[in-house]
Amino acid sequence: MTMTSTYTLTLGPLTRQLPIIPISADLAIASFVLLGDAELTDYAASALAHKMPAHFDYLITMESKGIPLAQELSRLTNRAQFVVLRKSQKDYMRDPLSVPVNAITTSAPQHLFLDGLDAQSIAHKRVVIVDDVISSGGSLRAANELVQQAGATVVGQVAILAEGDAAKRTDIEFLAELPLFPL
Repeated sequence: MTMTSTYTLTLGPLTRQLPIIPISADLAIASFVLLGDAELTDYAASALAHKMPAHFDYLITMESKGIPLAQELSRLTNRAQFVVLRKSQKDYMRDPLSVPVNAITTSAPQHLFLDGLDAQSIAHKRVVIVDDVISSGGSLRAANELVQQAGATVVGQVAILAEGDAAKRTDIEFLAELPLFPL
């Protein structure tokens, strides 16, 4: 497989050519970057809005590629705010909660952080976790752990794409499958 190889992603009427990028000696992924793609964000949010639970209080997403999707889903579902789990602790955070996260697209261990003020806002609330791609489930597991630490209940998990074995999961809603590419 050469570095110029691409995967054709079709979502409804939209088509994107995704570059296939090696992430290890024996595995490559189709690199899906939602940031900056307003057309795909709008389409995906509209389609996902119909797959979400009817009753929830907050959307939760992980920094950074899930942010535009959560923004549009918030607008479509009439939610005034959504919560972003950050990949680093920020000076403005008050008593943040933190959990380690291992994701397929990051080689070094990371943490997710939830600002303590956001944790107070979501306590005893029903939340839906939003992501662009679910693959190994590492980010999703970490998000669930943070939400539970804050005292909220996860009532749904949605993503645009389910990569590899994630497409077999029954606890997520998604729009399309994204294959992995053995090298």
